[in-house]
Amino acid sequence: MFARDIGIDLGTANVLIHVKGKGIVLNEPSVVAMDTQTGRALAVGEEARRMVGRTPGNIVAHRPLREGVIADFDITEVMLRHFIEKINVKGFLSKPKMLICCPTNITSVEQKAIKEAAEKSGGKKVFLEEEPKVAAIGAGMDIFQPSGNMVVDIGGGTTDVAVLSMGDIVTSSSIKMAGDRLDMEILAYIKRKYKLLIGERTAENIKIQVATVFAGSRKEEIDIRGRDLVSGLPRTVTVYSAEIEEALREFTEVIITASKSVLERTPPELSADIIDRGVILTGGGALLHGIDQLLAEELKVPVFIADNPMNCVAQGTGLMLEHIDKFPSRYLG
Repeated sequence: MFARDIGIDLGTANVLIHVKGKGIVLNEPSVVAMDTQTGRALAVGEEARRMVGRTPGNIVAHRPLREGVIADFDITEVMLRHFIEKINVKGFLSKPKMLICCPTNITSVEQKAIKEAAEKSGGKKVFLEEEPKVAAIGAGMDIFQPSGNMVVDIGGGTTDVAVLSMGDIVTSSSIKMAGDRLDMEILAYIKRKYKLLIGERTAENIKIQVATVFAGSRKEEIDIRGRDLVSGLPRTVTVYSAEIEEALREFTEVIITASKSVLERTPPELSADIIDRGVILTGGGALLHGIDQLLAEELKVPVFIADNPMNCVAQGTGLMLEHIDKFPSRYLG
């Protein structure tokens, strides 16, 4: 039996794996629970995520990727090996080819770290490709024509903004401000305003259930529980959409500035195409309520959310694996 080629969206928040001929077969959080006394991995993925903030002192839930790059090489290797064994794509005598996505501005050292971790976890040949290009392909954009396509990919650790034409990136920007930062902003706001300490999972619930970034477009409320910083006792408060919109303004301003900067550096003929075609939003951050309306208002161009925005990069790797000979992927030999 021959090994199947796989595409990996190695995200700061989630890892998605696409197997050639099968589609997306794995979507799990990028979390590894380690026992600090023995150095062993106790759980990986969803099982490890459930342990975040709920473990004894000797068990630590690690997120080995930070801001789109590998922060802990050994734990990344453990995580990748676990996922690859779980999907069972290795052949009897062969190893799979891997196509892995990375942010546009990572260094050659960071590229080599991704490649080495993938090879050690069981990859035969590792190709690296820039995330916004793969996301655009996965979102159904035809980037091989001589016309402008713009994509804003808001992931867990980085936001990549790019204009593509003739199969490659014309102008781009990558910023370390994305979904994880949203949770931190909400956490800090609740602590500052209500003197209440909440966990990351509570902040994520607020983001999903009541948050918006477009003023007046959502009027929801949620009761949250946390630890009172003054008394040290548990307390419940009610949080509203309007105040979360205020808390996330700094986040949205950075993304708007990056998007405007990319458009300003885009050749005029391609800018004209973007006015006609609009901007496509991909990544988990595209699901943030009101982000499409806000960007459309600020950039003065139509903005659309891709179908299944969280899966666009993984789907794009699948399409690229089907036609690997067409793409000048940056294979680091």
